[in-house]
Amino acid sequence: MKFSIANAKIVELKKVPELAKFLAGKVGRKTKKVYSFDLLSGYSCPFAKDCLSKVVLIDGKRKIKDGPEMKFRCFSASQEVQYDDVYEKRNNNFQELRNMDEFEMTCAIQEAMPDDLGICRIHVAGDFFNQKYFNAWVSIARNNPDKLFYAYTKSLPFWMKRRNDIPENMVLTSSRGGRRDDLIDSENLKEAVVVFSEAQAENLGFDIDHDDSHAARPELKNQSFALMIHGTQASGSDASKALQLLKKGNVKHSYNRKKNPVEQNA
Repeated sequence: MKFSIANAKIVELKKVPELAKFLAGKVGRKTKKVYSFDLLSGYSCPFAKDCLSKVVLIDGKRKIKDGPEMKFRCFSASQEVQYDDVYEKRNNNFQELRNMDEFEMTCAIQEAMPDDLGICRIHVAGDFFNQKYFNAWVSIARNNPDKLFYAYTKSLPFWMKRRNDIPENMVLTSSRGGRRDDLIDSENLKEAVVVFSEAQAENLGFDIDHDDSHAARPELKNQSFALMIHGTQASGSDASKALQLLKKGNVKHSYNRKKNPVEQNA
């Protein structure tokens, strides 16, 4: 299993003062870094709905298949269609973990963790696919109090079963658009909402997060926010039309590096 170097968006966390303590100092000669741990999109997302997309093999080639209620396409699924090593890494992580018990998952992830990891986004791609896997990450965060772990998730039932056990260095944000959105409302959970325009975010009363700081900062663990639609969208869809308007208005919504965005191995 492998972690990934921070993508163009989450690398900006290095500039957030509140998070500096997690990246301060060195491990040997290595400067502490921001990483992510990723799984295969869609297949590892049991509660996805509005963003459900996944890679399927058709005549030996990877194609994207959208879920029946998809409103905006999962950007990470699009990456998995385009880039071989991205697909292979995420698929390998998922296939290895899905056959393990909770203790085995905890040990395997801990063993794979880079020694210079200071902050980890759990899942740029994928989600908590069962209760055992969620529990493993709770244990990992508790066992590494000097590191920060954060995640967006639609797997709200798994979170609710352990809600009183989440350590301070594990920051969770519910991702609206899943099959258990009712728990966001009934449990008053912090949420992230994908919006198609700045006006939509303003109407909700939410700030737009462009650097993942709203998701990662422990001080904001109770403050909901918006995320601007991005990534490749289905032709003719409302999401695609929204992207065209954002581009026309020069509204910030894309976080890709200018170079090939293929993830680097940890």
